[in-house]
Amino acid sequence: MKFNVSSNWIPPFKLNYIEISSCQVGPEFPAWLRDQNELRYVAMWNAGIKGSIPDWFWKLELVLEMLDLRFNQITDIWNNTPYLSIVDMSNNSLYGSIPGSFGSLTALKFLRLSRNNLSGEIFPTLQNCTSIENLDVGDNWFSGDISPWIGETMQSLLVLNLRSNLFTGVIPRQLCNLSHLHLLDLAENNLSGSIPRCIGNISGFSSIVNDRRYEAQLWVVAKRRELFYDDNLFLVNGVNLASNNLSGDIPEELANLSRLGTLNLSVNHLTGTIPPAIGRLQWLETLDLSRNQFSGMIPPSMVSMTSLNHLNLSYNNLSGKIPSAYQFQTFIDPSIYEGNKGLCGPPLPTKCKDNDNDEPSNPPGSGNNDNEDDEDGDQMLWFYLSMGPGFVVGFWGVCGTLIVKKSWRRIYFQFIEDMKEKVMVFFSLKLARLRRSLNMKETQA
Repeated sequence: MKFNVSSNWIPPFKLNYIEISSCQVGPEFPAWLRDQNELRYVAMWNAGIKGSIPDWFWKLELVLEMLDLRFNQITDIWNNTPYLSIVDMSNNSLYGSIPGSFGSLTALKFLRLSRNNLSGEIFPTLQNCTSIENLDVGDNWFSGDISPWIGETMQSLLVLNLRSNLFTGVIPRQLCNLSHLHLLDLAENNLSGSIPRCIGNISGFSSIVNDRRYEAQLWVVAKRRELFYDDNLFLVNGVNLASNNLSGDIPEELANLSRLGTLNLSVNHLTGTIPPAIGRLQWLETLDLSRNQFSGMIPPSMVSMTSLNHLNLSYNNLSGKIPSAYQFQTFIDPSIYEGNKGLCGPPLPTKCKDNDNDEPSNPPGSGNNDNEDDEDGDQMLWFYLSMGPGFVVGFWGVCGTLIVKKSWRRIYFQFIEDMKEKVMVFFSLKLARLRRSLNMKETQA
């Protein structure tokens, strides 16, 4: 779709809010906005706009609260607009460093600059932006250390995405002060040192979110692919520290993050054993510990991680028999365990020695115990014999009472009638709302 108007067109109206998405407005920044001096929200994403934002737009002295120009080819950022709370310039052609005037945006809550060509140090510029809730600057060329003051001044931070940049140094312990944080992505940088144990104390990874919060959008890398989250980003809990130079062991305190959905520590230099306490992460769906130097056995406690559907333990120094119970029955891809010379058992072709086999030699129900078979047969006989009397007692216990007691019969059928009316009213309201919504969309189209 193309929004085709003359460059000399002067709109006969004043807008407070404009949203144009996936509609060709560019390649130039729309000149008909020149007289729109009452704008507060500007959203023109995937609109084919190229080049820089013209000076006349900033001279309008707008009380601008939201600027959403993602998925265009814009090359510069902006001048001083102190009232901005939402800025989304992701997936553009921005380059250079962030201007120092950016530090005056004290009301800023959502900042997305990911997938551009920005460089330099970002944190000194953002030191005054203490209200930020979503900081997404992934896939750029930012460098320097991750400033410790983030955990001291940005106490409202929910999402921190610094992936695929050139950040160096250690992961500052002050990040553990971000109690509301529920998505941390520091992957594909040059970070070193150990994983702070205090990350296990961040309550945001353990709490239940009961209300829907606006947190903008985010690309999350999980299950070996990128997933785009929009309206439901607030439900995503994840820690991604992959592809760095981290060393040391896995802090056992990570098992305290009870609502964690994704944990990716792959492609580092981590050592030691996989802590048995990791089995407490009952909500974990994705676990990637590949390409490290872990040793020892796969903890038996991991078979109880019933939500786990993506596992990668490849290219470590793990040994012993691969668990085969419960959730591990679904992990039949050999690539999950490849590169561990000491592992044995299905799905790998390496067979285990007798001392590696922890399963009982004569498991219950194997058919080798005649007494067990006789006991099972007796139990099934009594089961079938009890079905007839049970049905009779249950049926007449309910229906017989309704036949004998007239007052109970009236109450029962009145209850059924009331429930039928409630169900009919419920679906009638839903159908009416759906029709009204469809009519509104047709009118707008």
